[in-house]
Amino acid sequence: MRQTISFITLGVTDLARSRAFYAALGWQESSASQPGIAFFNAGSVVFGLFQRTALAEDANVSVAGSGFPGFTLAHNVDSEAAVDTLLAEAVAAGARLVRPADKVFWGGYRGYFADPDGFLWEVCWNPFFPLDEQGHVRAPE
Repeated sequence: MRQTISFITLGVTDLARSRAFYAALGWQESSASQPGIAFFNAGSVVFGLFQRTALAEDANVSVAGSGFPGFTLAHNVDSEAAVDTLLAEAVAAGARLVRPADKVFWGGYRGYFADPDGFLWEVCWNPFFPLDEQGHVRAPE
């Protein structure tokens, strides 16, 4: 696994309030944002805001208790096969597979693992956020 983080997505309780907060800080939303999710370019990562319950559902964990920390880390790769390979490598290294890789309604392919402390990592191939030559993703301006 390359040492990189592609996305940081926070699970928020009030998406409109969070959007307004980051706008008030001067952050510009990406044109890739949708009513249910907001994206911001943040250096070499994309910062996301997603409804907390929807993010927990996407990772296949309960929003209640200590099973869901309220955010996920994402590592984007260049193919579906790379998602499968990286998930297998993570499990071999001691991660717990939380959600096996599968196709997503919006056209991507992703799975989740939890690191030894329970922090969630999404491994994703997203045709709408291709990797650049350095392996970074950028949300459209």
